Amino acid sequence: MLKPLLHSVAYLSALLSLCGLGYLALSLWSEWRFIVRRREYTRMPQTTYAPPISILKPLRGTDRQMYEGLRSHCLQDYPRYEIIFGVNDASEEAVAEVEKLRHEFPECAIRLVICPEPLGTNRKVSNLSQMLREAKYDHIVINDSDIRVPYDYLRRIVAPMQDQKVGLVTALYRAEAGQGIASRVEAITIATDFAGGVLCAMQIEDGLHFGLGSTLAFPRRAASAIGGLEALLDYLADDHELGRMISKAGFKVVLSDVVVETFLPDYNFKAMFEHQLRWARTVRDLRKIGYIGVLLTFGLPWAMVAAACAGGALWSLVLLGAVASMRFASGYLLSGPILNSRKAIRDLWLIPLRDLVGVAVWFASFAGDTIVWRGEKFHLKDGRLRRV
Repeated sequence: MLKPLLHSVAYLSALLSLCGLGYLALSLWSEWRFIVRRREYTRMPQTTYAPPISILKPLRGTDRQMYEGLRSHCLQDYPRYEIIFGVNDASEEAVAEVEKLRHEFPECAIRLVICPEPLGTNRKVSNLSQMLREAKYDHIVINDSDIRVPYDYLRRIVAPMQDQKVGLVTALYRAEAGQGIASRVEAITIATDFAGGVLCAMQIEDGLHFGLGSTLAFPRRAASAIGGLEALLDYLADDHELGRMISKAGFKVVLSDVVVETFLPDYNFKAMFEHQLRWARTVRDLRKIGYIGVLLTFGLPWAMVAAACAGGALWSLVLLGAVASMRFASGYLLSGPILNSRKAIRDLWLIPLRDLVGVAVWFASFAGDTIVWRGEKFHLKDGRLRRV
């Protein structure tokens, strides 16, 4: 009785792993196309296009290496820009970091805006809406507080906006893990799963139609076309929605060739799982039908199950070897040539654990619509937040 059941599970798992193999082939193709496009871009003459820019940085609390990230924005090789920091109130601990930055870079146009008015459920967007009112310039760059950028970041981000049809420029990011295996698994998730998913989406959907919180750069007229940032006040994935709305308004969304860096906390496995569960439930809510297909992208765990249930039969080991080879090849391209993360390359051995966690998170994401964000519980429906 047990043997026929194991064979059935083996064959079903093999079928699922073949679907994953197809996804990995698409991922490798998408990654190679991005690498080729970036090489072509670097050979092009450097543009002199450099309109003045307002950088908006909403702050709450302090993150690991936050000051180094903020500091990198003051070291830009760019003629004219301002940095506007926004906090809920003057007692916010991040204010001390801003004052330290002002002291180190007195020549940099740095302003602090207090944003006391709660305009919607998403307090970050509420702050950004109030900060945008204070911005001097017509080209806006928003990124998270824990983002570190290269010295030519602004030049590379603004370059695509020479085309008046471009309404948003966004960018991939790599993650520097904190202490512990859980934080390193999260970094591998970002490098080999999240970044790969973005590149695949560009191929499947004929271009990019969403934004990433690591960089949201847009002309003010694009924001005006969607009703301003106020249109995002009750959305959890405000970065995703900004890109979707700008794309729907008829503008292009462009993925820059630049890659920025973020810093992860010293997660334990519980905190890492909860963070990934929040991501998963957000994606499930935004892409209800497409999210079901995510299960088919986990080729490696299914191939492992097939090999175990088939008792190590030759066909199952060949399948496992093929899937593992493509999964690690994809991980290497993403971690190395695309994200330039030596630490992610070093931690590629964590891919099997990451994929097993990914399957567990996928199943757990259907257990409810509640997410925990910045210590508060919310109910998520159609991308919008409602306090529990």
